[in-house]
Amino acid sequence: MARKILCVAEKPSIAKSVAQHLSGGHISIHNVRGNRFVKNYNFSFNFGSSWGSCEVIMTSVLGHLNKLEFHRDYKSWTSCHPDHLFDAPVVDDVVEDKKPIAENIEHQARSARLLFIWTDCDREGESIGDEIRKVAREGNRDIEVKRARFSNTERAHIIRAAQQPINLDYRQVSAVAARRELDLRLGAAFTRFTSLTLQALGPPLAKSGPDDDANKTISYGSCQFPTLGFVVDRYFKVRNFIPEKFWSIKVMHERDDMEVVFSWQRHRLFDRATVVILFEKCLTARLAKVTRLQKKPTSKWRPLPLTTVELQKLGSLYLRMTSKRVMDTAESLYNKGWISYPRTETDQFDKGMDLRKLIEKQAQDHAWGPHARGLLNGAFKQPRAGRNNDEAHPPIHPVNYVVPTSLVDEERRVFEFIVRRFLACCSDDAKGESTTVEILYGNETFFTNGLIVLERNYLEVYPYEKWTSSQPLPCFRLHETFEPTKADITEGQTTAPGYLTEPELISLMDANGIGTDATIAEHIDKIQRREYVMIQSSRRSSSQMNGTGTRGGRGGRGGSGGVRGVSNASNSDSNGGTIPRFIPSTLGVALIEGYDSIGLETSLGKPFLRKEMESGMREICAGTKSRNDCVQETLDQYRAVYVRANQQQDVLTRVSFPGP
Repeated sequence: MARKILCVAEKPSIAKSVAQHLSGGHISIHNVRGNRFVKNYNFSFNFGSSWGSCEVIMTSVLGHLNKLEFHRDYKSWTSCHPDHLFDAPVVDDVVEDKKPIAENIEHQARSARLLFIWTDCDREGESIGDEIRKVAREGNRDIEVKRARFSNTERAHIIRAAQQPINLDYRQVSAVAARRELDLRLGAAFTRFTSLTLQALGPPLAKSGPDDDANKTISYGSCQFPTLGFVVDRYFKVRNFIPEKFWSIKVMHERDDMEVVFSWQRHRLFDRATVVILFEKCLTARLAKVTRLQKKPTSKWRPLPLTTVELQKLGSLYLRMTSKRVMDTAESLYNKGWISYPRTETDQFDKGMDLRKLIEKQAQDHAWGPHARGLLNGAFKQPRAGRNNDEAHPPIHPVNYVVPTSLVDEERRVFEFIVRRFLACCSDDAKGESTTVEILYGNETFFTNGLIVLERNYLEVYPYEKWTSSQPLPCFRLHETFEPTKADITEGQTTAPGYLTEPELISLMDANGIGTDATIAEHIDKIQRREYVMIQSSRRSSSQMNGTGTRGGRGGRGGSGGVRGVSNASNSDSNGGTIPRFIPSTLGVALIEGYDSIGLETSLGKPFLRKEMESGMREICAGTKSRNDCVQETLDQYRAVYVRANQQQDVLTRVSFPGP
């Protein structure tokens, strides 16, 4: 009798794809009682040297089966003081609406000899896999457990993964367990504390009559607050910016019917008198001398292979989609089998990976097909290797071809970007020739540059980057002298930085360890949904929007602060134009300023505490720290913050929402 193997995927779409590939089309499908999305697929498959020919039941879950919650005695906001939640007992049970799915796994495990887990190969996938393992062992405590390692749903890749099983990574399981416990305890404690403290101020944070909505919850998250903190920090840099005047010298010379502008090597000075003195010395000298003349080959490097963070940043920048929409769309393309797993930190392709085979699949497209065929005909270059490799997934790339018109608009745009990025990685750098001319005029050095693009190469298929030839330079000879046609002192003033764009915010979060590549987009989405930040939809300048005050824009409690030209839309400018920018609401500013004013050694609005927490997760995965040590160390740090905040409640309320 053939062995029976129970395969469980993280989502129904993956279960369906894997079952179709492994079954070769010989498959029977059965519904699961209590859930209309999950199916059971029955078929036979030869797992090779691992287990041989087996009967297979393929099913799935819908993400996490379990939810970590406080014991029922602590669920009510009036059940205890918020600081008790740092130590309150928690329970990790199957969610009520997931029980039919768990019962299906438990039932199927009773007659199976082996559980083969097909969850995503990342921390969260390992955690979900462990939940599946626990449920299966409720039905069969002796069942053997393995997992598949895969990064896309292309047929050959799936068959290879099925025949090369590996073990679950229990260190990653522990890291997720630590993160979930910390997120629950810290989120609940500070959410209740902040909400109850500020609701005491009255409307609009607290209902004032029987017909009002429930009290407003001021939600806290250890990633969301630092994310909000970045937005607020930039907001005040813009609002408090004081422009400074500066002066520069510009030299212009006409030759061969061409006008050449030479830039000052000092760029600019903030002392007009000094600039005037230097300028007069230039005029006194009268003649300028060519001191350096250089022509050299130059290149614009092709991009690195695509990571999750880069996909989010560039999708927001080039595709005019929020990072959340970009990731949701990429997830959909992955589930349908068009691209590789979209959550990866790896920016280098394995040398043994057959990239030409992937390029062949794109050669049929009418838009990028000609470039793909050119790569196959001899123009292929091995992609550059970045510094990051998560040892789990390759960079994001297309695994199959799909006619773009068969995709919905956002899928089409994201798929096209991923394909073009991949083809660009496999192309040669753009090549050109740069010319630099330096002159000495008086005692000052000036320079001009010229560029001729000779070979566009990767730019032919990657229109998201620009590199164009400049106006050609006339002929200059080394050591020649000439009298400039014109020289002037120019005047300007420094300008304020812009409010944060989503690509900038993603970069700050990534650099400071706020969230993971897979969760950054979710945190940005949350601070918008919770109305801590808004999106600037106006093309007007910051000075037009905000007047001349250094603090302004603070309206009534919980409102939008009277900042004009903003909206709560998640993407106010998706059809082009300026990139949407984040502006904090009055509530968002109040929360960060309130906690900053308490006198904390490390404010909740700064990234340091969460960065240390993320570092602890990595140490758990590396086996250098235990789950318990990580949890206790982090709780101790945040408990100290809580104690200080509780002692300074009057400061928090006074700074957050000052009276008239």
